[in-house]
Amino acid sequence: MASFIIEGGHKLHGKITPQGAKNEALEIISATLLTGEPVTIHNIPDILDVNNLINLMSKMGVRVQKMDGNTWTFQAESLDMDYLGSDEFIQRCAALRGSILLLGPLLGRYHHAYVAKPGGDQIGRRRLDTHFIGIHELGAKFNHDKQRDIYEIDANELKGKYMLLDEASVTGTANIIMAAVMAEGTTTIYNAACEPYIQQLCKMLNSMGAKISGVASNLLTITGVKELHGTEHTILPDMIEVGSFIGMAAMTGSDITICNVSYDNLGLIPNMFQRLGIKIERIGDDIHIPEQEHYEVSSFMDGSIMSFADAPWPGLTPDLLSVLLVVATQANGSVLIHQKMFESRLFFVDKLIDMGAQIILCDPHRAVVIGHNNKFKLKGSKMSSPDIRAGIALLIAALSANGTSMISNIEQIDRGYENIESRLTALGANIKRIP
Repeated sequence: MASFIIEGGHKLHGKITPQGAKNEALEIISATLLTGEPVTIHNIPDILDVNNLINLMSKMGVRVQKMDGNTWTFQAESLDMDYLGSDEFIQRCAALRGSILLLGPLLGRYHHAYVAKPGGDQIGRRRLDTHFIGIHELGAKFNHDKQRDIYEIDANELKGKYMLLDEASVTGTANIIMAAVMAEGTTTIYNAACEPYIQQLCKMLNSMGAKISGVASNLLTITGVKELHGTEHTILPDMIEVGSFIGMAAMTGSDITICNVSYDNLGLIPNMFQRLGIKIERIGDDIHIPEQEHYEVSSFMDGSIMSFADAPWPGLTPDLLSVLLVVATQANGSVLIHQKMFESRLFFVDKLIDMGAQIILCDPHRAVVIGHNNKFKLKGSKMSSPDIRAGIALLIAALSANGTSMISNIEQIDRGYENIESRLTALGANIKRIP
C-alpha cells in the first residue's frame, strides 16, 4: 500500500489542465462493445479504474490499441464468450465497479451476460436495482447461480418499452440506453439521468447510427436499430477534477489557472464555490483562481446558514461535497453539508477534526462546518484514504496544513486522479510517493 508524504503550507502557482472525465470514460469505453468496427476515443484518463477496464476488455477479446497520448482505439469484432463465464472474469468484475457498465452493451449486441456484485468505493449501499429492473423491462431474463453468487442474464428478444426509473441513476441510465439502442421497437426512459456524461454517451451512440432523442433531458426516446458502426469521440474534461483544483487553490491561498475546463458543462460547480466566497474568473474556456487570503461564506436571503446538498443533475454532484467540506473549514462562516446519496461518505471528517477542523457530524448524512477564516491552520497528520473523493479532499487539507502529513492507501486516489503528485509538484506542491 503506497503513501503520500506532503509538506503543507506551500503556495501553488501556474496552469493545470484537467484530465478526461473518469465517469464518462467508463461509459464510452464500454459502449465500444456495441459495434464490430473500430472506435477511436480521445482524452482517456490514465487512471487505475479506467486502465483496469481497458485491460478487462482486452482479455474479453477486444482489440485494444493505444495510439498516442490519451487516444485509444477499440474494436470488438468478436468476443471470447467462454471467458465471460469464467471465474477470472467474474473476479475481475467484482473488483471493479465500472464493470457493471459492460452489462448493457453485452446484452444489447450479444444477448448474454454474467454479472457479479461490483467493487469500488466503500461509501455505503449502492444498489443496482435500477439497472436490473430497466433491463428486465426490456425483456432480459435473470438466473441466479447461488453457488457462484452471480447472475446469468439472457436477452435474446429485447423489445422497447416505456419505463419510469425509480431513481435517476447515472450508470443505470447508461446501461439501459446501451441495451436499448439495438432492441426491437421504441424505448422511452422517464426520470433518466441527464448529466453531461450521459449526454456524451448519447451523442457518441447517435454518431454510430443509434436513434436517441431527448438528449440533455430526463425523457429519452430510443428507436432501436439493427447495427451500429465505428466512430471517433472526445471525452470531456473531468468536472470533479476541475472542482478539486478550485478548492485546492482556495485552501492554499494560491493563484492557479485551470485550462480547457469545458465551462458550459460544469453546471452549478463554479457557483457553489462562489457561495463559499471564492473568486472565480472565467477567461474563455479557462478558470482563473486569484490568490485570496480570506473567503467569506454567503448566506441565504433570509439570513439562514448556507447549506450544500447533492442532487441529480443539474443539481450538485455528490462527488464534490467532500472537497466543498474541506474548503469550508477555512472559510469565514458556517456551512451545513448534506450528503443525501451515500450514508458513509462523510465519515472521513474525523481525520479533519484530528487536523484541527471544527466540524460537527450530526449523522451519517449531515455535517456542520465552522470555518476558521484562516486564523488557525490545519495541522499535519497521519491518515488513510477511504475512497477516491475523500482521498483528494484529504490531500487538499494536507497541502494547506502546517507541518507534514502522511496519507496511506493512495491507490484510492490513483483510481480517479491521473499522475496527481507530479502535476501538483509542477505547481509548487511538496508531495512524495513512497511504497
